[in-house]
Amino acid sequence: MDHDRPRGLTRPRPGAGTRGGGTGALVARRLLLLPVLAGVVTLVMFALAQRSPFDPVIAALGERALTLDGPTLEAMRARMEDTSAVQQWLTWWGNALTGDLGYSSSQRAPVSTVVGQRLPWTLGLVAASLVVSIPVGVALGGWAGTHPGSVLDRLVGPGMLAVQASPPFWIGLIAVWVLAVALGWLPTGGATSPQASGVEPGDVLRHAVLPVLVLALAHLPWFVLVVRDASRDALVGAPVRAAWARGIPRGRLLRSHAVRPALLPLVTVLGVRVPELITGAVLVETVFSWPGIASATVDAALRLDFALLAALTVLTTVLVVLGNLAADLAYRWVDPRVGQRDG
Repeated sequence: MDHDRPRGLTRPRPGAGTRGGGTGALVARRLLLLPVLAGVVTLVMFALAQRSPFDPVIAALGERALTLDGPTLEAMRARMEDTSAVQQWLTWWGNALTGDLGYSSSQRAPVSTVVGQRLPWTLGLVAASLVVSIPVGVALGGWAGTHPGSVLDRLVGPGMLAVQASPPFWIGLIAVWVLAVALGWLPTGGATSPQASGVEPGDVLRHAVLPVLVLALAHLPWFVLVVRDASRDALVGAPVRAAWARGIPRGRLLRSHAVRPALLPLVTVLGVRVPELITGAVLVETVFSWPGIASATVDAALRLDFALLAALTVLTTVLVVLGNLAADLAYRWVDPRVGQRDG
């Protein structure tokens, strides 16, 4: 018998059935739900856009509308007002399914080209920030939770709350002022140097240090505080007391019976914060002029680039659904009982 395995984290018995068909059924349900959700979100977006006070012709054509004469613009406005939101929605999806997402007036390029060029920058930034913030959060929160009353525990609580209360753009501006302007250690913004002839990995890494650290710092309080509180709760639980009674070494006991159960709420927080990862990237990309999809969203909103906004809305919906699916799969991996109960 494995006495060291914590209660609640045991692997399921071979052949144990699941009520809803297991992981495959979960993935299938989420993937089937994805087009329905994207359709509903875009339909609401078209309905809101039609009732907005902005000029629909300017929203559709952008600066190209300045090249048209008055009668032509009025005719276009009358034709668009006669077209319902559902008809616009069906037309947009008909074109989108053939690969035509329209033309971005703010970026002066096809929407598909803008998304293809900018999406990797945002995904790389968010992934790098998670790679930094999750291990640091688990280490800091686990140490503070398993050493209550220590100096680190007393510093972690107020320190993380102060960081949590600070807006990411404010942290970014302070980081630029200290590390880039005052000390001159890192670039102030952008993804490559102005004199660079192309995308060079070393140059990109140097430019990515500040935005990655700022975005990671913005996420860090959630991970640290959740792991700290969960580890502290686990210390007073029956599994830990039983492990103490069996004489398991302290380090092994804390890792297996206090910190490891804290991974469950950490996974939950990750799943809930997927939308905030994207919105947080919007602010950081804007401060650091990072050429990602989030900064393009700000430009599209300011310049009424409706074609790009529609595509980014669908893209954000897809990322949120897939992010929550990944969190659910990770949750089942950490605690297989979840799959047995919920299917």
